[in-house]
Amino acid sequence: MSLRDGTTHGARSTVRGFTFIELMITLVILAILASVSIPLAQINAQREKERQLRIALIDIREAIDAYKKASDQGRIARKTGESGYPRSLEELADGVIDEKSPNKQVMYFLRRLPRDPFADKPQQKASATWAKRSHASSDDSPSEGDDIFDVASHSSRLGLNGIALNKW
Repeated sequence: MSLRDGTTHGARSTVRGFTFIELMITLVILAILASVSIPLAQINAQREKERQLRIALIDIREAIDAYKKASDQGRIARKTGESGYPRSLEELADGVIDEKSPNKQVMYFLRRLPRDPFADKPQQKASATWAKRSHASSDDSPSEGDDIFDVASHSSRLGLNGIALNKW
């Protein structure tokens, strides 16, 4: 027997939903996928920070070397007994007067001083985020002094390569 809406009287409904078991299996599969993807996201975030650290260290070290070279060429004024390395990291970005320039132009070694991407205090000045090593200190026990010969991260966290970031 047919009703006005086109359905037959007594026919079973074909509308079917998910069972509780199907929903539980779906949730378990999603939980497994999430537990796999979260560590991958954390590794990718660390890899990106390490890439930024590597670039910053290269930029700062090249700027320190260029400063030293300019100092050795007599383009930067220095007192007797000074090493020729910058006295602060700010000098690299703020610039110094070129002593050999007729109109005393300013030489810049960095456009801006990068921050250590692993620094945990965002309010710190960029220069304070770096561990500094003086020319007079040894590689075994680096310490700050009158000049800046090298920089490193303050973080003792292990990099993905198994080496502490402050040893890079």
